[in-house]
Amino acid sequence: MQDRPPSSSSSPIQRLIEAFNRLPGIGPKSAQRLAYYILRAPADEARDLSAALVEVKERVVLCSRCQDITDQDPCRICTDASRDPAVLCVIEEPLDLRAIERTNSFHGRFHVLHGVISPSDGIGPDDLKIAELLVRLNGPDQEVREVIVATNPNLEGEATAMYLARLLGPLGIKVSRLARGLPSGADLEYADDVTLGRALEFRQSVE
Repeated sequence: MQDRPPSSSSSPIQRLIEAFNRLPGIGPKSAQRLAYYILRAPADEARDLSAALVEVKERVVLCSRCQDITDQDPCRICTDASRDPAVLCVIEEPLDLRAIERTNSFHGRFHVLHGVISPSDGIGPDDLKIAELLVRLNGPDQEVREVIVATNPNLEGEATAMYLARLLGPLGIKVSRLARGLPSGADLEYADDVTLGRALEFRQSVE
């Protein structure tokens, strides 16, 4: 059942609570706390929040190369000449890129899929940024010699890794997977830096 849009007769505070409640991970009580925090905050703080929301929708785009979110296209990582162009790390979401960057263990480039293959959720390969990945590997990024599939170690992540391994095999590109330093079912976003760094260092080939 879909959420009903806020009624035009709702009070401003109720509309704000409903808006916060539609955010992922925000329940009714958290939505109320956020709304009343905004209500008690200085007007300038509320205006800054409003301006930041508008700016992120107007200025942030997907990088035409790696599909990461960015305010410049191509993004800073794609245009960084110090990065190793021969190694490409494929990840599920932009937050995973930030997690890997915090380890200082990876110095190649990235490609963001924006999801994983999940038939139960109606998500197939065509719903991900896999076509864009193939365009990269067959075009400007032909120098790529290894693709690290850094999807999460759960059923959907493993299925996506195996699909990519079969897809990229004919291209003569080595396909590796993060080592099992990551606990099964965990998300990269919440992994500690040491564990994630070791998983990158001891990555394994996908057979």
